[in-house]
Amino acid sequence: MNTENRVSPQAPEIEEAIIGACLIEQGAIPLVADKLRPEMFYVLRHQVIYAAILAMYHAGMKIDILTVKEELSHRGKLEEAGGPFGITQLSSKVATSAHLEYHAQIVHEKYLRREMILGFNKLLACSLDETMDIDDSLVDAHNLLDRLEGEFGHNNHMRDMDELMTATMVEAEGRIANNKNGVTGLPTGLADLDRMTSGLQKGELVVVAARPGIGKTAFALHMARSAAMAGYAVAVYSLEMQGERLADRWLTATSEISARHWRSGTVSQQELVEARTTAADLKRLPIHVDDSTSVNMEHIRSSARLLQSQHACDAIIIDYLQLCDMTTGQNNRNREQEVAQATRKAKLLAKELNVPVVLLSQLNRESENRPAGRPELAHLRESGAIEQDADVVMLLYRPALARVTTDRESGYPTEGLGVVIIAKQRNGETGNVYFRHNPEMTKITEYVPPLEYMLKHAK
Repeated sequence: MNTENRVSPQAPEIEEAIIGACLIEQGAIPLVADKLRPEMFYVLRHQVIYAAILAMYHAGMKIDILTVKEELSHRGKLEEAGGPFGITQLSSKVATSAHLEYHAQIVHEKYLRREMILGFNKLLACSLDETMDIDDSLVDAHNLLDRLEGEFGHNNHMRDMDELMTATMVEAEGRIANNKNGVTGLPTGLADLDRMTSGLQKGELVVVAARPGIGKTAFALHMARSAAMAGYAVAVYSLEMQGERLADRWLTATSEISARHWRSGTVSQQELVEARTTAADLKRLPIHVDDSTSVNMEHIRSSARLLQSQHACDAIIIDYLQLCDMTTGQNNRNREQEVAQATRKAKLLAKELNVPVVLLSQLNRESENRPAGRPELAHLRESGAIEQDADVVMLLYRPALARVTTDRESGYPTEGLGVVIIAKQRNGETGNVYFRHNPEMTKITEYVPPLEYMLKHAK
């Protein structure tokens, strides 16, 4: 289709009607102030006049023909806006503001169409230019669609109580109909953790934090495999480990192969056969892994949106926060502000895609100085915003590493004992969940106290 001689989408008469209504009726500008920005008007002088009206509205000033003329004169924009006669003429273009919101919708739609034409033409030029990096072009394409979708739906989130309560009941009835033994979200692979959280919930940011070497990655991979085995598609963004190393862990976690033998290449023939069988089973799991070493939240958002459009993203795992590329180009930002911004983006991603986002994070060294090395919320590294934005915070703790032989709170022997401390849960209880792990921390299972403990504490 030849578009060279086509006129850009525009509605000058409707723009005049909107500005005219704002000039003669005090109740007009509140109806459009949050829907239209000056650049959405096609005619330049309409942009200039509306910018002045909008600024006056936000400043709490009275708006009429005389005050707008004065504001434009003060800005040195009166002639650009068509002069005093042009302003007066606009006020005669409308008889009532009854259809103002519908008119605003038309102007907004015309603006979106112009932006689409501009953006797609730019993408077409980039596509034809073979010196352009194809990855950059694809990111630009995703960003354009994100921006257009955001613009299209930016004023559609206000709902009255009738609509809100109807949606709430539909959601609740869906949970009641689809829960599996009380688990309404994605299973975590630990029954007690599922009981306390009802699984990983859509739209929630779940932070899993620990000191290095405690087993954040192993725990996250256990959750990913458990969710995938239940039929949920999981996207894993691994900034720390190569994808093959994650696959090593999944192999040894799912089989009886020694992790030490697997790493050193000294597996027996029987273990090799088992590895091939296990790999064949794992191949069928709906898990995608991105092990790029330089990933920021924008890349994760773009990638996850693409996967979700292919029905391949029911949950996101990011390993781990402090390794994210947080370069913003703003020289006045410190590390704490950058971490806070990345955490906020992770929360917005969970809400936007309506999937759980599991964000792994480091704890600071101060946690090691606590009695028995037991961590607390205050030990989240580099930013209090992590605690603020998270819906659930899980702190991983292995008392044996602190040379503690008996866990103080449970009384369990600490050999092979792992503790998930649910330190925050916006919509549920806090407390401890116990799990068992092997020495390499590759295999995580439900915790069953040893026979000696059971006999000793039997009544």
